[in-house]
Amino acid sequence: MAKSSNLYIRVEPDVKEQAEKVFNGLGISMSNAVGLFLKQVVINQAIPFDLKLAPSKIKSFDSLTEAELDTEIEKGFTDYLANKGRPVKEVFSDIRKGLGV
Repeated sequence: MAKSSNLYIRVEPDVKEQAEKVFNGLGISMSNAVGLFLKQVVINQAIPFDLKLAPSKIKSFDSLTEAELDTEIEKGFTDYLANKGRPVKEVFSDIRKGLGV
């Protein structure tokens, strides 16, 4: 089907640049990527990914009350006893990914 409509959008320059790098790596253009997104919207009759609010920020140590700190320490100790811990390298790797580092 021949393309017959233009779509003009505004996006933050750094987001556009980062997305272009991803699309270049995939071998598709920004235009093709947007077209794929719109086709998925039509096929699914919905946005093709979950929309969620960002998780609330973790409170800093200084902002915790004594009771909140005790609760957090207790949770950590309970997880430790239940062998729910994770290796430090894995945790810091996830943190770096989340920060884009």
